[in-house]
Amino acid sequence: MTGNKTFTIIKPVAVRHGYIGSILAKINEAGFRISAMKFIHIRLEEAKAFYAAHEGKPFYEALVSFMSSGPIVVSILEKENAVEDYRKLIGATNPADAAEGTIRRLYGTNIQANATHGSDSDEAAEVECNFFFSKSERF
Repeated sequence: MTGNKTFTIIKPVAVRHGYIGSILAKINEAGFRISAMKFIHIRLEEAKAFYAAHEGKPFYEALVSFMSSGPIVVSILEKENAVEDYRKLIGATNPADAAEGTIRRLYGTNIQANATHGSDSDEAAEVECNFFFSKSERF
């Protein structure tokens, strides 16, 4: 059974380039309901905690530095089959490999600055949602 919730981050580069509205419009057009959203700037320590599963990998330090480099938008999205449908909407991790019309193809510039993060499983979505949102912050 697939879940009806996923988590996303609009990354610092997409925020800096003014893509928040365009990305949220694509999310809405794809039938997702936004049940929680915050515009925040995470500290390096928070980024390290969020990406702890990648600690020790070659890209880890650059990733946490990038993610704490400026404001981000974090959101909980709801829709049947949310994780899989959102992964299709955002496209491949590398924007150059992403399908035409996907968020990463439209707004990403490279693998790290690929505009958005999306949960890769129902279990990850639950953990990620809980990292940024308390139960009382959800609608």
